[in-house]
Amino acid sequence: MRADALRLLLSALAVVLGVAFVAGTLILTDGMKRRAYESAGVFDRHTDVAVYAGRDPIPPALVERVRAVDGVRAAAGELTGSAGVVGSDGRPVLGYAVAAAIPTEAALQSYDVVAGRLPQRPGEVVLDAPTVAEEGFTLGGPVRVGGGGGAARAYTLVGTVDVAGTARDVGGPFIGLAGPDALAVTQQEGYGRIMVAAAPGVSAAELAGRVAAVAGGDVTVKDRQAVLDAAVDDAVRDLRQFNLLLLTFAAVAVVVAGFVIANTFAIVLAQRTRRTALLRLVGATRGQVLRATLLEAAATGLAASALGVAVGAGVAVGLDALLAAFDVPMAGGGIAVTARTVLVCLLLGTVLTVASAAVPAWRGTRVAPVAALTDAAVQPTRRAGRVRLAAGALVLAAGVAALGSAGAVGQLPLVAAGGMLAFFGIVLFGPVLVPALVRLLGVPARRLFGATAGLAVANAVRNPRRIAATATALVIGIGLVSAFVVGAGSAKASIERAVDRQIGVDFVVVGVGGKLPGPLVDELAARDELGVVHEQRGRVSDAVELRAAHPALVGRTLTAVDAGDAGRLGPGRVLVHRELARARGWSVGDSVTLAGRPFTVAAVVAADGPALAGGPVPAGHVVDVADADFDRLFPAERGFLAEVDPAAGVSAERARAAVESVVARYPTANLVDQATYKESLTGTIDMVLAFVVALLGLAVVIALVGVANTLSLSVVERTRENAVLRAVGLTRGRMRAMLAVEAALMALVGAVLGVGLGIGVGAGAMAVVTRLSGEFTLVLPWGRLGLIIAVAVLAALAASVLPARRALARPIVASLGD
Repeated sequence: MRADALRLLLSALAVVLGVAFVAGTLILTDGMKRRAYESAGVFDRHTDVAVYAGRDPIPPALVERVRAVDGVRAAAGELTGSAGVVGSDGRPVLGYAVAAAIPTEAALQSYDVVAGRLPQRPGEVVLDAPTVAEEGFTLGGPVRVGGGGGAARAYTLVGTVDVAGTARDVGGPFIGLAGPDALAVTQQEGYGRIMVAAAPGVSAAELAGRVAAVAGGDVTVKDRQAVLDAAVDDAVRDLRQFNLLLLTFAAVAVVVAGFVIANTFAIVLAQRTRRTALLRLVGATRGQVLRATLLEAAATGLAASALGVAVGAGVAVGLDALLAAFDVPMAGGGIAVTARTVLVCLLLGTVLTVASAAVPAWRGTRVAPVAALTDAAVQPTRRAGRVRLAAGALVLAAGVAALGSAGAVGQLPLVAAGGMLAFFGIVLFGPVLVPALVRLLGVPARRLFGATAGLAVANAVRNPRRIAATATALVIGIGLVSAFVVGAGSAKASIERAVDRQIGVDFVVVGVGGKLPGPLVDELAARDELGVVHEQRGRVSDAVELRAAHPALVGRTLTAVDAGDAGRLGPGRVLVHRELARARGWSVGDSVTLAGRPFTVAAVVAADGPALAGGPVPAGHVVDVADADFDRLFPAERGFLAEVDPAAGVSAERARAAVESVVARYPTANLVDQATYKESLTGTIDMVLAFVVALLGLAVVIALVGVANTLSLSVVERTRENAVLRAVGLTRGRMRAMLAVEAALMALVGAVLGVGLGIGVGAGAMAVVTRLSGEFTLVLPWGRLGLIIAVAVLAALAASVLPARRALARPIVASLGD
């Protein structure tokens, strides 16, 4: 290890990066989990028994019955829902807001009050302290709060509370109301649970039995310990999923690190051929050589893992601060380094290094003692066996076939299986495939750089296994990044096309966190400045989805009219979609019964459009009903979106002002234009893509470390050869260019294969989604894919700088005598 310390350095760096990812993930989520446990029971400090709703919400009458149970000191209904606050500037406060029913009984109040007090009667409200400070609200003053139940109304602000780090801290305002107000604002039919405090001298278990006898069988009654256990489960459930997501990406980085470590040990042991043979000559057994190599790998892995844990702790601190800056719940409270995490990471890095070095170490024991008497510095290049190549070709073909047939079958697991098979096929077939691609992609380089590039190509393909292993490490990370880029690009383009097709108006009013408030659409329709006001709604009845439609807008989603006149849609007349008409034998002019009322079929059509009702309906079993008829059938049904167009002769500015004057009274509604609406739908995709690319970027960095490692060790291996080239006239600049071209070709081949694999996986996934929903089409973002390849090549060029400096550091005469 002392002799080859520099050679093992880059291999150790791959272990450090891989272990740091795992350690950072575990340390971060352990810290968030600790805070989740600490805050899980914050709202149940005085709850001895709780009654949880079953299939239906708990009616207020049940709260009164529970309050009358012998041994109950206090009882109150609790719920959470969506609402909104109108700011001091008259506009809704941005961010998803949570409204909660706060007990008015002092025996159950568990909130941390910053200023003032908690609500004691209807008409009073408390807000979180940051919202009050940002908006300049004052205690005792009015605050307008609204939700799905109607326009915002004024409540008296009686206090501010601290909900930071709890389940009710979701990045927006927190609104605490008395129970009846919370029901009215959130428009819920009942409570989610009842909180009960026991009278002095009454045990929680005894009281739970009494309450259960009164509550009935459709609810669940839990004592204090069960309530706390349920709160903890709710608090850490999302953290487990978050932890699993991060560990999935960490596993990718670890696998890539394994490829880099195995390749490094294979090269180092090849360069020790003569030394190993000399040991064998003086009596060392194969077992001794194998054990010595594995012990070396274990020591390297253990030291690198320890450093990786330290780096991971720093990564966790940075991620915690970053998540806190984005107002992610449970973030920003520090990290937790546990003995379990340290031991797991040390064991992981050590086992990874030893396992990756096992096959090269076993091959190293096969050196014959007679090799010590030769001038050979390395083992002769061994080509891949026929069995491996045949297996690789078959596995690669199976992977490609699976990806190609996934869309026809409609099975997403087949896409994952196809991607894995294609990758393993590339691994097995790599010793033939990668050198062939290097020679092909080296043709333009030869024309540009002449003999210098020719030497680089020859050096790169000299050892097919080595370059295949180096390029394959890049395939994993770049393949996954490319797959996500293709998927995200296709989803964004499909959503934007759907909006263009389905939204043919100037303005869109959307519900924030839920459906639109009931009176909002009626108030918009009453404005003279607005010509078209249509709320997108749907309801399932008798296995048919009934959709509200506006005669002026229905034509934009039609792809064909099979019979009749779609323009005749109106009161008592409906448009029946083709699939439903065929299934039930309906035709134009027929009288049909929908939701218990008779209608006449005005036309049979084929149309595109979103599923609005969300119920179990066969594909295409849809009927378009005029807005007025839909109102009569389902007067309480609300939608998530309303389309608005100006009236004839009214400018867009006047129409916008009219819409804003109405929407300002409803803090759970938001006015956007088409472009903004598209951004709101696709913004999450961009955020997720950036998150995924950042996480997978570490795997790409580790693979590029492998490129630098391979090139550095190859420089050591070719010391005399490079000296001869310099002696016969190769300049220092051309030496650097030769190594740069070699590194660029290795990275370029890995990137091209990775992008190809990513396109295949992305295309397969989009084909499956298209078959299932019919809403998505494949789009290849060539600009982003080209940028991925360019970044990989530029990084490889940067990785060639240090090996080139090392190749030029020694005098020519000294190198000739190496």
